[in-house]
Amino acid sequence: MTTNLWGTNATQFFFELNPDLVLDTVEKLGFRTTGRVMAMNSMENRVYEVEIESDSDNPSDHSKIIKFYRPGRWTKQQIQEEHDFLLDLTEFEVPVIAPIQFEEKTLFTLPDPELYYTLFPKQGGRAPDEFTTEEMEQVGRLLARLHNVGSMKNAPHRLTINPEVYLKSNLDYLIGQKIVPAHYELSYKTVLETIYNLTKDSFKNVTNIRIHGDCHLGNILKRGDVFNLIDFDDMVMGPAVQDMWLLLPGRDEYADNLRNTLLEGYTSMRDFNYEELRLTEVLRTLRMINYSAWIAKRFDDPAFKNAFPFFESPSYWEGQINDLREQIYYLEQLSRPSSYDEY
Repeated sequence: MTTNLWGTNATQFFFELNPDLVLDTVEKLGFRTTGRVMAMNSMENRVYEVEIESDSDNPSDHSKIIKFYRPGRWTKQQIQEEHDFLLDLTEFEVPVIAPIQFEEKTLFTLPDPELYYTLFPKQGGRAPDEFTTEEMEQVGRLLARLHNVGSMKNAPHRLTINPEVYLKSNLDYLIGQKIVPAHYELSYKTVLETIYNLTKDSFKNVTNIRIHGDCHLGNILKRGDVFNLIDFDDMVMGPAVQDMWLLLPGRDEYADNLRNTLLEGYTSMRDFNYEELRLTEVLRTLRMINYSAWIAKRFDDPAFKNAFPFFESPSYWEGQINDLREQIYYLEQLSRPSSYDEY
């Protein structure tokens, strides 16, 4: 299992990609294109919708989605484990969008420039703005099915969520590369070291399984009465609760009630260790730290400079320090006796 959050090679960009190259790549997989290609929103990778010549009455058959993976992010083995997880989920009829297989292969390499790519079917649907009680229970059952399949195998090359990977490695990078402004460096380092001491033992008794890893509202599509999970690019080994708190990140009574409903649906199909709920603030904190490191690592990409123009300002880091100090308060509450025995 790798502990390198960013892969092993220097990150490159996708300037060599152009419509002709995208169309040619899809046609080499056996499809006839119409010449229409549309870039889709994606910060990390490059994703295109390509129109396909087809006599099918199904509108989805007239387009394919081709995804080019950012070089240096994931190794070939790591990407393949993502695809294997999606194929496993499809086998057990969990509604996800799996890559298309060509002679039992899903991952291909563009030789010049060297990029890994894969092809997906087009799937319609909409991301929900919020959930009804019935939908939340349905999503709970969906996550249980996801985790039932995820627990069947390991993904030894994917990352495992823990403070070593998501805190220490990010801190080393941010400080080592002089990303944090000099006059905030000590404060930022001190805050993260405090957080590390509070969280370093949090995952000792946690069962790590294959999970989605980035299961927020934008990565769920509803089509008819079915919810589909999409974008497994951040698939990791981790605790089940990671796929729950991102859907319901709030701390208020409304979020608590929906979380209880989700867990009712979940536990109708899979056991859940309620002690994992104590990891919510730990996972939230690690995500905040990882987010800053993610932007920093990609900031030479013009797309990131346009999306995060505030990143180089001192006020950004002042805000991060203050937000992480607030997280310390919540993390300190974890030392109190558990309140989940009632479950």
